[in-house]
Amino acid sequence: MINVKTILASAIERGASDVHINVGMPPIMRINTELHATDMPPVNNADARQLVLSMTGEEKFRKFEAERDVDFSTRIDDGSRFRVNAHYQRDSIAISFRVISNEIPEIEELNLPPIVKELTDLPRGLVVVTGHTGSGKSTTLASMIGTINQKYKKRIITLEDPVEYALENNMCMIEQREIGADCPNFASGLKHVLRQDPDIILVGEMRDLETTSSTITAAETGHLVLSTLHTVNASQTVERIIDIYPANQQNQIRAMLANTLQAVISQTLFRRIDMPGMTPCTEILLCTSAVRNCIRENRIYEIPNIIETSRRMGMQNMDHSISETYFKGFIDREEAIMRSSNPGKMEKLLTPENQVKNAKLQQSTAG
Repeated sequence: MINVKTILASAIERGASDVHINVGMPPIMRINTELHATDMPPVNNADARQLVLSMTGEEKFRKFEAERDVDFSTRIDDGSRFRVNAHYQRDSIAISFRVISNEIPEIEELNLPPIVKELTDLPRGLVVVTGHTGSGKSTTLASMIGTINQKYKKRIITLEDPVEYALENNMCMIEQREIGADCPNFASGLKHVLRQDPDIILVGEMRDLETTSSTITAAETGHLVLSTLHTVNASQTVERIIDIYPANQQNQIRAMLANTLQAVISQTLFRRIDMPGMTPCTEILLCTSAVRNCIRENRIYEIPNIIETSRRMGMQNMDHSISETYFKGFIDREEAIMRSSNPGKMEKLLTPENQVKNAKLQQSTAG
């Protein structure tokens, strides 16, 4: 029988971000974006089944066997926490663990732009953090909540699947509700959270029409709402929110979204070359009157140009963020070029002349 605590303790010791268990293979760890096989013995199906049962308990395990997928969290003796997904593939159980940091980092520690900290001062509206799975969305949201918790006397209620960072009361009063354990789903949780006197609501993900609609309504009724989507840039985020609605409701939702959306933070992670670990690069959209008009009038295609020309306001596109992160000495030049939207343009951005221009722009923005 494999010992899950031994596997997870080894992952923490080796600095892994993820652990994958598949039948017929030894456990695999992801360390600095690369997969590494362990020297542990291969896992059989009985081991994997018992491992999931030991972490979920019988009731949730029965649900897993019926639905063939389950999300939950677990911890080991040293206090390390993990987000877990168990699922079936080729009729055998597979398990993925994501390491959850016990420490909530400051916004500055994450190399996020200063405007992200300013967004924590918003009294109301919708802020969406986007990116693919594993891009650091939950960490960014936790750092924003942590900043609010140091500055304001607010009541914060989160809906998460599962709860990742344990948020302690400081100046704020914080309640964390886990989907499945504390409420059946996001839509149900949102329906009731509005009766619980929140100032700030965190919605782990806008997964469906009902959740998205309730999230926007909460923002429209005077709450600050933070949420996530699996989109890669601001324009795609706005389009995704609108497209989830039936065609006959889309004009109405454009008007609602134009009034409530405050910002979109789209991020992706790069491997650092100056130290172990990862660092985010971000696209930032701030909802100025010009952006609101674009949303309202269905001119979403104009948003990238607005971002491009509004850097002094704190907006930035992904390529500018990548170049700035490169100039800080954090990331590799070849990776910066390869992962940009326009490699030819990125090569020109990474010149010493542009480094000087970037530095001057950063100074003027900070001022």
